[in-house]
Amino acid sequence: MKYLIAGLGNIGDEYEGTRHNIGFRVADALANSCNINFEDKRYGFVGMGRVKNAELVILKPSTYMNLSGNAVRYWMQKENIPVERLLVVCDDISLPFGKLRMRPGGSDGGHNGLKNIASVIGTQQFARLKFGVGNDFPKGTQVDYVLGKFSEVDLKTMDERVDVFVQAIKSFCLAGIQITMNQFNKK
Repeated sequence: MKYLIAGLGNIGDEYEGTRHNIGFRVADALANSCNINFEDKRYGFVGMGRVKNAELVILKPSTYMNLSGNAVRYWMQKENIPVERLLVVCDDISLPFGKLRMRPGGSDGGHNGLKNIASVIGTQQFARLKFGVGNDFPKGTQVDYVLGKFSEVDLKTMDERVDVFVQAIKSFCLAGIQITMNQFNKK
């Protein structure tokens, strides 16, 4: 079975380490845990490898967050991966820092990356793994907040939280979404 794991973020040094790029951070950690290297390919940085009997295609789109759907659609088609085996990893301001929420589908919740993917692939029924980044910002400053860096307090537990997300992704590929949601949405 082949899975597409798409970690969302924005390319460029100015976005590295920002809240909006947590999908890239999780994708990097997943690749590292599986000894997978990324290559600069069409529409993104792609790493291919295995976790037990599951084949992984890990994608970090180079299309910028708001156009991630083009990269996701391309790699789903190129690798013949059905929507049931797509998992998108992104930030979520409605969750406290480090909180994990996996869902089999649903609304985009105002996230432009999810909105674009749903628009391009023609469905909202794809799995998403949301990483809480908190919402400690004054009204009207959401963009600055998500494009800002994590606090020192958040960074102290970042590696531990990212590792939980990596384990959740592996579980999604090996045990399925229902078992994974039951096991990890509480962590």
